[in-house]
Amino acid sequence: MTGTRVRVRFAPSPTGDLHVGGARSALFTWLFARHHGGDFILRIEDTDRRRYVEGSVEGILESLRWLGLEWDEGPYFQSERLAIYREHAERLVAQGDAYPCYCTPERLEQVRNEQRARGEPPGYDRRCRHLSPDERAAFEAQGLTPAIRFKMPESGTTVVPDLLRGHITFENRLLEDPVILKSDGFPTYHLAAMVDDHLMGITHVTRGEEWLPSAPLHVRIIQAFGWDLPVFVHLPVILRPDGKGKLSKRDGAVGVLEYKKAGYLPEALVNYLALLGWSAGDREIFSREELIRLFSLEDINPSPARFSFDKLAWMNQYYINHIISLDDLTIRCIPFLRAAGLVSAAAEDPASPEHAYVRSVVALLKDRLKTLAEVVELTSFFFTEGTEDYPAELLVPKKTEPALVLEALDRTRAILETADFADEAGMEAALRALAEQLGLKAGQLFMPIRVAVTGRTVSPGLFETLRVVGRTRTLARLDVARAKLRAYVAQQAAAAG
Repeated sequence: MTGTRVRVRFAPSPTGDLHVGGARSALFTWLFARHHGGDFILRIEDTDRRRYVEGSVEGILESLRWLGLEWDEGPYFQSERLAIYREHAERLVAQGDAYPCYCTPERLEQVRNEQRARGEPPGYDRRCRHLSPDERAAFEAQGLTPAIRFKMPESGTTVVPDLLRGHITFENRLLEDPVILKSDGFPTYHLAAMVDDHLMGITHVTRGEEWLPSAPLHVRIIQAFGWDLPVFVHLPVILRPDGKGKLSKRDGAVGVLEYKKAGYLPEALVNYLALLGWSAGDREIFSREELIRLFSLEDINPSPARFSFDKLAWMNQYYINHIISLDDLTIRCIPFLRAAGLVSAAAEDPASPEHAYVRSVVALLKDRLKTLAEVVELTSFFFTEGTEDYPAELLVPKKTEPALVLEALDRTRAILETADFADEAGMEAALRALAEQLGLKAGQLFMPIRVAVTGRTVSPGLFETLRVVGRTRTLARLDVARAKLRAYVAQQAAAAG
């Protein structure tokens, strides 16, 4: 195919969400097309109407767009091309490479049961392959609408050339005559995909290795039409984190849009998926442009790749902490804050004061966030006044007298009432001096202040937090904490007396 323009396709079935296995296939195919300046075609293989899931097409398209895998042609829908497949099936019948099959589902099940009883592998017994013209006419007279089966050779071998695995030889006697056009007029994958790949000029077929057992059939169908074979690339499976079996929903594998909902960055997911079976040295972080420049189908490892949720989480955090800018991170966090009711639509305007405030909050977390979704839990106290819902005991560090903590908070309020909140170092110095005067360690003072202002024991840096929360809200929250602690001290005194 030297000199031929690269044309590849991603052809999902609308049977549910686009999961990581399908997303990786799409990514490898897309990277190959972009590396060679070729065409990436999207085809929806929706001919199996029993497995069709409403809304899955929209989910697949949204997933691809979110990952940045824009297509050059399509989406084409196979359900809109039925006449094309029938025409090609009839052509195979006319030239003797396929035949009508009148077997009912009940007969096929009976044949399989009898084969199992004899200890034979179940499969079609090729009865209709050997029908006489009179027998076929009799079935037609009964009004039966036949399926069409492809006529596989009953002896010899079929060789499947694969870019990653070399030439793979299959014994024809072990292969069946599969249905290529069902009695309802819908094609099976075996016919529709081969016809579409030819008509769409597909040069390379990248798909999961689970299609390898069907590959000899596909080679024979293509050869029966007299077409050139595309380059087959059967991608390795993705294993569970423990390496024992294929990754599945039971192992926590979720659709691409679930990763989006959980706050993963598309750049991080693309980077991680690219490394599931492909590598370019020891590097782990690649920009999209670098992936396009370096990617090669020949460099894919045919061995199974093991999925690691921990590694994906690490990579996502790395992108948040080190790759994307603060402005970009702010924009990406706002939808999560909006969904939680913490900010308004105005926050989406970069020129608005609310956006500027969100940016100042996100800046405190850029080195801490692992996913975008975490921004809600980690920052809610910056946006709400419901921080006082904590027990008074949380204000009192271990081995510290509650009355001393109350005095410390009283004097802290007096200091912060006149402090310059923009001067973090100045506030810290003043409060460290206060701790020393009271005979407390710095942590024994900083902890109750943190709880008072945030309602929790863990937060971004205390003095950064005070600066962003501001004087008015800090003092109001200290007042709530002091009242809470004052009641607690009185309760203890009453119980002791």
